[in-house]
Amino acid sequence: MAWQPLEEGENNYDVIVIGAGISGINFGYRLQERTPNLKYAILEGRHELGGTWSLFKYPGIRSDSDLFTFGFPWRPWHEDSSIAHGDRIWKYMKESAEEYGIDKKIKFNTFVDNADYADNTWTLHTSGAAKKTYKARFIMMCTGYYDYKNPLETTIPGIDNFKGQVIHPQFWPEDLDYSNKEVVIIGSGATAVTVLPVMAEKAKHVTMLQRSPSYILAAPREDAMERFVRRWFSWAPSFQDNVFRMKWILAPMLMTTFSKYFPERAKKMMHDLTRKQLPSNIPLEPHFTPDYYPWEQRLCVCPDGDFYKCLRKGTGSVATGHIETVTENSIKLKDGQELNPDIIVTATGLKLKFAGGMKVTVNGKPFEIPEKFTWKGVMLEDMPNAAFVVGYVDASWTLGADATAQMTTRIIKRMEKEGVVEVIPRRTEKEKKTMQELSILRLNSTYVKKGMSQLPKSGDSGQWVPRSYYFKDIMMAWFGDIKTNMEWVRGV
Repeated sequence: MAWQPLEEGENNYDVIVIGAGISGINFGYRLQERTPNLKYAILEGRHELGGTWSLFKYPGIRSDSDLFTFGFPWRPWHEDSSIAHGDRIWKYMKESAEEYGIDKKIKFNTFVDNADYADNTWTLHTSGAAKKTYKARFIMMCTGYYDYKNPLETTIPGIDNFKGQVIHPQFWPEDLDYSNKEVVIIGSGATAVTVLPVMAEKAKHVTMLQRSPSYILAAPREDAMERFVRRWFSWAPSFQDNVFRMKWILAPMLMTTFSKYFPERAKKMMHDLTRKQLPSNIPLEPHFTPDYYPWEQRLCVCPDGDFYKCLRKGTGSVATGHIETVTENSIKLKDGQELNPDIIVTATGLKLKFAGGMKVTVNGKPFEIPEKFTWKGVMLEDMPNAAFVVGYVDASWTLGADATAQMTTRIIKRMEKEGVVEVIPRRTEKEKKTMQELSILRLNSTYVKKGMSQLPKSGDSGQWVPRSYYFKDIMMAWFGDIKTNMEWVRGV
């Protein structure tokens, strides 16, 4: 028996995609492109597509990856700036979905609470505007790995004593008035680096309070090479697209490879670049000397050096130290420093959650995702007919999402061709005894360490190793082994 479509029904599909963010839209395109005979739908828990770029509204929200690779390979980014603000990214995603009819496949306000697998079929129980049950032969989890409903709970001594406003970027009040206010942003990651220069345009002063520093790289929105190509190859837009995309694939890969093999040199290079950006009254130490090497945590990028410009103007500053307590109107640090904010922004990271937190059963038994290993970073051990998307931490998310989409559609096409009704990743008995556990996210950030218990694991050998880099993964998607450690069950 070949892959058989489910019986006709309004909510029955060959493939269901969970999540209408950048991964879900991209997977919808790849399904239409490579398996046009299959019926699919995208289930989105919110009222609109966009994922992160729809939910987050904090000042200045932008990508920390270039849009030439963060954008879709099938609809190139054509704006001049390689770094874009959130509203532009959301507009680009919406236009992309509309242009290819992907938006017609989305069921909004449809949150997947439970996913049950039995008899070669997934049954998805949803909540939202209309509580419905959907069925599919194959599911693709494009939910990212953040908890969209709950922020990361961080212990800040005495924070409940504070009489001013405490804001978490994940739930930014759009009517917040911070004009002429003293603002302290607690945190040193990409969100803090993004928010500080924008708030400083209206606030009296903005201080980034960090327990430990991060690497912050000033990068031009459009560099000399991009300007040259735009000027002299304006007659060849496709050539421009390919050059820009290849440049932004290679540059981060070269940078991270250099950092891996020459960590001390990479650290010195980052210190030298930072020192050139700082005003004379702000020392490199302790504010800009992380206790880790570049790319052991994600590197923060500030377009056109806007973060450092703010420090040079004096509208922003950095304080480094551990909080002793927060009082009604101040933040006291253990080294004696004291800050007096009107508003505190807690940019302390996001809470991790896999598959949107949905509960899963397989053949009637609860399926514990954190106990499982990941097959090629695409599927989960012992979970039939299901794939997931987790992008890169040292390159744009979309590169990893598209490599996953291309491998998954290849698997589905092979299932159709060979009459296979189930594909299930399996570890061998030897691997179960000897395999060492690794994180699927190669980062040692605090929020990652806190949330690792929510994520599946990678192994140290075979098909279970973590993702590496785009060129290897896309070659694997096109030509790689999809049989080893995979049980292919044919219909009877």
